[in-house]
Amino acid sequence: MATPIVRLDEPDELPDGPIDVLIVGGGPAGCAAALAALRDRPGASVVIADAAAFPRDKTCGDGIAPHGLDVLRDLGVTDAVAGYRPVDRLRLRTPGGAEVATPSARASYVVPRQVFDARLMAAARARGATLIRRRVRTLELAERPRRGGRGREPVVVVNGALTARVVIGADGANSVVRRALGLAANPPEAMAIAVRAYADLPADGRPSEQFIHMTDVGWPAYAWSFPIGDGRTNIGYGMLRSQLGAGADGASAKSVLHRTLAGMLPQSPADPATLRAHHLPLSTHRPRQPNGPVLLVGDAASLINPLTGEGIYYALLSGSLAGRAAVTSTPATAGRQYRRSLDGELGRHLRHTTLLAGLVGRSRTMMDGAVRAARTRTELYDTLVEIGLGRGTIPASTLTRLAVRRTVAGLR
Repeated sequence: MATPIVRLDEPDELPDGPIDVLIVGGGPAGCAAALAALRDRPGASVVIADAAAFPRDKTCGDGIAPHGLDVLRDLGVTDAVAGYRPVDRLRLRTPGGAEVATPSARASYVVPRQVFDARLMAAARARGATLIRRRVRTLELAERPRRGGRGREPVVVVNGALTARVVIGADGANSVVRRALGLAANPPEAMAIAVRAYADLPADGRPSEQFIHMTDVGWPAYAWSFPIGDGRTNIGYGMLRSQLGAGADGASAKSVLHRTLAGMLPQSPADPATLRAHHLPLSTHRPRQPNGPVLLVGDAASLINPLTGEGIYYALLSGSLAGRAAVTSTPATAGRQYRRSLDGELGRHLRHTTLLAGLVGRSRTMMDGAVRAARTRTELYDTLVEIGLGRGTIPASTLTRLAVRRTVAGLR
């Protein structure tokens, strides 16, 4: 089904002198940054540093929304999901029993990250990026002599040895780059934790669909099942970190996650060897992107949709914007340019998802009502999908009612 995966090895030599753009992390955000930088400035020295050898697994729901494919097409990548079948149906089930299953206006894909990320890395390397297998531990700002001895220039020094004019932190939820900037990790109430596994897809005759089953246990929380198209499905269960603790029977938090997943999707028992947990820093607690030559993208910038856990589209878009800013502005102004472009693309959407997440988190009845209404109102269903998977926003009339509701709730 999938096109062959190209194995990527560390080169023998690195660029001489400061690297134009050093990207920490080779996932979708990092590869998008490299592709954008080299699209806008061919010939720039772009290096991706990642601790893993590719191809490698990455804990994720594997869902690729059409909005992310739009970004990739703009970057010249058209085969990222080649060989995988489109899934154009999404089923939502709320804790109160409300359910809607409607074809989406645009299909999504489910591609294991082991394949998807390796394809993006191969595309970045084909464009001219260099991959090195390196774990980044330290960053510091310094000045070094310019090439040719004409004065000095500010650079970012990585691991005390590598120097770069701009560094892009695409190193995930536990970002070293973010910590180096003095930015704290998300608090537990703005950090989700999810467990993911692969399972055999039940042969029940149903059309291929992505399934999200919400639960009031630890609300807001949900399980998912996303069919890959090869007889397997990606399954998982996620909840806020602040809601997770040991079970009433003394079971560990890990056991609680595993058995809740099994209980919510009994028809798809997980392959134990594929069970892995990961953190999701939600966009309700994004750090402010500082000015200067160090940029944060994807999970490192807490760009995870708080309603759905979607992050790949945000990763691709933010990476693309950061890559462009890194090569079209000076290092001193790269952070400011990137911050402005990101706010222009996603600012209103992120403010609206934060508002909805706060309201939904207080009461699940709002989600029950929305899903029930979406069964008969196609435009509402499409709005929910756009808000959860893309850059959708709340209609003005609805926004006013929700703002009043939040104000009233805050006064109680």
